[in-house]
Amino acid sequence: MSTHPDLVFLNGSVLTVDPRFTVASALAVTGGLISAVGDDEEVSASIGPGTRVVDLKGGTLLPGINDAHLHGCAFGMTTPPLALDLSHPAVTSLADVAKKVGEAAERLPAGQWIVGNGWDTGYLDECVADPSRQPTRYDLDAVSPHHPVLLHSFSGHASWVNSAALALAGIDRHTEVPPGSVIVTDEAQEPTGLLYEGAQELVQRVLPALSPDARAAAVKSTLATLARLGITSYTEPGLGPGGDTLNRGALGTSTFDVYRQLLADGELTARVSVLLLPTGMAGTAEQFIAALDGIDTAVTDPRRLNVIGVKLFADGIVPNKTAWMHEPYTGGGCGSLCVGGDTDDDRVAELRAMIRHAHAAGYQLGVHVTGDRGIDTVVDAFASAMAEHPRRDPRHYVIHGDFLGARSMKTLAEHGFGVCMNPTIKWTVADMEVEFVGAERAAYAWPYRDAVTAGVTVTSGSDAPVTFPDWRQGIATMLLREAKASGRVSGPDQRIGLPEAVRTYTIDPAWQDFADDWKGSLEVGKVADLCVLDGDLLTADPHDIPHMPVLLTAVGGEIVHDALSD
Repeated sequence: MSTHPDLVFLNGSVLTVDPRFTVASALAVTGGLISAVGDDEEVSASIGPGTRVVDLKGGTLLPGINDAHLHGCAFGMTTPPLALDLSHPAVTSLADVAKKVGEAAERLPAGQWIVGNGWDTGYLDECVADPSRQPTRYDLDAVSPHHPVLLHSFSGHASWVNSAALALAGIDRHTEVPPGSVIVTDEAQEPTGLLYEGAQELVQRVLPALSPDARAAAVKSTLATLARLGITSYTEPGLGPGGDTLNRGALGTSTFDVYRQLLADGELTARVSVLLLPTGMAGTAEQFIAALDGIDTAVTDPRRLNVIGVKLFADGIVPNKTAWMHEPYTGGGCGSLCVGGDTDDDRVAELRAMIRHAHAAGYQLGVHVTGDRGIDTVVDAFASAMAEHPRRDPRHYVIHGDFLGARSMKTLAEHGFGVCMNPTIKWTVADMEVEFVGAERAAYAWPYRDAVTAGVTVTSGSDAPVTFPDWRQGIATMLLREAKASGRVSGPDQRIGLPEAVRTYTIDPAWQDFADDWKGSLEVGKVADLCVLDGDLLTADPHDIPHMPVLLTAVGGEIVHDALSD
């Protein structure tokens, strides 16, 4: 007795993302799996009385989008009511930020923390007019004398706090600065209220913890947003002891536990791959190893929630001048590694020890590193760990890889390692980075074309909440390399084509997840993780792609977003 499909799509561009990037016109889903891919006539023949038939009307069906680097809990926590929205265009000046903080202070009881997210000096009028003018605690003190204030930058690598927050954290002119971090000070060596990299944790650790219910609400808010965007999988890069500081967890109620409860309750509407973060941005190898070996990684449904690797931070970011570079920044300095150690050699040894231990323990490694010297150090450590402890296909990868160079590309390709890049961050900071590294290096940043040509597996992620997780803008940026603020083309020689760009959001992140044999492309037998776009992605003007509506999203054949029925 034949089984009719539950769902059939007809009359569209079905981007299979198979090895040949075959384009079909129809697809069928049965029991949560793809049961047929082909032309309208052959797929239509299987339709039964209970089959839902979707007429794509020339639109596009593609694999569910897999955001390869997205902080799900943190993204949900950066929106009201848990945080003030300080992103552009919600605020356009330091005065706007102060006004929002002042309004929050008026409605909240004295002593309660005010938390905000998203400020960017590249979009604050006073800072644009005078780059030496940076946010300070004094901008906030006048409007919040009785409330501690913590405002995260859009990148997550800088925090702006007021005097009350500094006092609660015990930060003053005598505070020891964590490795690779910066506590910005004035001429009198007093903290100004700006904290970079691991120094942020000095304040984050005194924040009151959010309840598991609050963090679950944050994740569910994120899941709802992702469903509307066609995103069916993401990598949550940083759960564990180090991540719980960032996610405002508390002892005994880890954010990983929150995810496990959502899974048990049937509320995890996307597939989540987890990177453990044993320590924060400035840990030592000894701390890292002790924390990693004590983490409970048990899951009940690894196709929905799975721990696949370990994350660590190697350096910072270019706008803070904390990425470790071979050549100096404009104005001097090359940054450094942000792990523990007094010298560059000490820090390299600590980083290599962390990578060696996690590799030998059987984990995939995803390492945050942005500067070219930092990347070379990490990639060499990957290769060294493999030589010392041979493993089959560990799929280690560089996270961000802003200034990934030819030597490291060659090593990554030879060992079957990858890189997770961030086109929506490229779009956001392309103009800003010229100030820090000059026009030539800024244009090269996120070298998609060179990496793909070198044979490196390249994935794309939003790093939300650093940027909004809109893969459509990511696709457009990979095709155009245009900057958000000016529209100026930044690195045209690093453009890639549409099939290559789509792969970085589908089959290649599935590879990163060790799941390319069962998701990431529209092939018979794979899970029916699907995204439907209004319009033909193959023929669309790249400038129009960010505005193409997502009409339907399905995870394992279960529809989680349906604008077609509205």
